[in-house]
Amino acid sequence: MINIKNDKQIEDMRHGGKILAEVLLEVLKHAKPGVSELELDKLAEELIIKKGGEPGFKRVDGYNHTICISINSVVVHGIPTNYKIKEGDVVGIDCGVLYNGLNTDMAETIYVKSQKSKVLVKGQSSSGRKSSEIDKFLETGKRALDEGIRQARVGNRVGHISKAIQSIVEGEGYSVVESLVGHGVGEDLHEDPEVPGFLSGDINGTPLLKENMTIAVEVIYNMGGKDVVYRGDDNWTISTADNSISGLFERTIVITKRGPVFLTN
Repeated sequence: MINIKNDKQIEDMRHGGKILAEVLLEVLKHAKPGVSELELDKLAEELIIKKGGEPGFKRVDGYNHTICISINSVVVHGIPTNYKIKEGDVVGIDCGVLYNGLNTDMAETIYVKSQKSKVLVKGQSSSGRKSSEIDKFLETGKRALDEGIRQARVGNRVGHISKAIQSIVEGEGYSVVESLVGHGVGEDLHEDPEVPGFLSGDINGTPLLKENMTIAVEVIYNMGGKDVVYRGDDNWTISTADNSISGLFERTIVITKRGPVFLTN
C-alpha cells in the first residue's frame, strides 16, 4: 500500500532530509586518498547525531553501519572496511537519516582525483579507465536522476520516471541495474511503490503519482553489463558481474501540485 504523507510528516522529512544532505556533503568532502571507509562511516554517524538525527541504516536488521560505501565495481550495500581510498577511485556513498520516526535516503557518487591538480596522473582511474570516461559516466547518472525527478508530477506514473532514467543511461551506452530499484520512503526506509530505473511493460500499468507521495528516486547503473553478483561472504555487498565501474545517485522527494520538491537538499 502506498503511504500518502500529511503536512507534519513532510515537514519532519524535510528537516531530516536537510540533516542528511548536509552530512553527506561533508562526508564526501572527506573522501580523499588515504582516508578509510570506516573513518567516513564514523564521521557520518557523529554528524547525524550531533545534528539531532539518528542513523537510519543502523535500524536495518543485520546492518551495523551508518553508510553503505561502493567503490569502483561495488554497486550497492558495500560495508565500510579499513580500505583506504585511492586516487582514481570511483566512490559512491549511500546514507539515511531517521528524524521524528521518518526516514530520508540519499546517495552520491564521486570521482577521487588529485587534491592538488584536480586531475589524475596519466589521466586514468584506478580501474584503468580514462578520466574523461569516468567524468562522462558520472555526468550521465546525474542527468538521468534530474530528468527522472522532473517526471515525478501529480498525474504522471512511476513508469514516466523509469523511462526517463533508462533513456538517458542506455542512450549513452551504459546499463541500468534492473534488480535494484528506487522506492517509497517515510515511516519505513523502503515503502511502496517500487521506482525502477527502467520501464517494463505499459506505463499505464505502473503506479499513479499522487500529491504528498514521498519517494527515493535512484539511478543505479553500470559502465558494463547490467548483471550483478554478491561479493565476499558478508551477504550485503553487491558488485558488477563483469567488474565494470558502477554508479549510484539518489534523492528523496515529495510530489506536490507544483511538481517534485527535494527533501534531501
